[in-house]
Amino acid sequence: MKKGLLLSFALILSVAVSAQDIEGFVNRQLQNYPKSRLLDIYKSCFQNYMGAEHLVSDRQMVTAYLDEELNTTSLDDLMPWYYEPCGIEGNYVRVSLRTVKEGIIQENLLLDAFIRSANNKERPSIDSWREQWHKIIGTIEQMNLNLPSYSEDKQFIDSILSAGKYA
Repeated sequence: MKKGLLLSFALILSVAVSAQDIEGFVNRQLQNYPKSRLLDIYKSCFQNYMGAEHLVSDRQMVTAYLDEELNTTSLDDLMPWYYEPCGIEGNYVRVSLRTVKEGIIQENLLLDAFIRSANNKERPSIDSWREQWHKIIGTIEQMNLNLPSYSEDKQFIDSILSAGKYA
């Protein structure tokens, strides 16, 4: 009994995201991307929590999108990093197109990894994501940041979540 309770408590602690974790992520985001808006923070946190499953409904569509991105983006347009963790916990990473453009990995390998990661996780409920986002936004508001278009972005995000949608 004690062992099960201890394990449950440890699992709860490992899932919980602290205000300190949120602040650390937001500060890193603003250091790396000084013009970040609340929508950018939402997107990164959402990707960390949900993965890319919301983007992958059709492999052909994803392939076409990746091809378009590769054909219209130059190395000068890309950040210098090859990958970066998403959101607060870094459950997923964003892989830069730079990795393909510089020949580090092949396009089909990136595509396969993207699709596998998207299909590898069951989508959490909108209620659990909304609860997580409210904790994140509460901490962001306490940080007293002057994010551009903050009110508009917050209202837009609230309207999406109120409609029972993720993004």
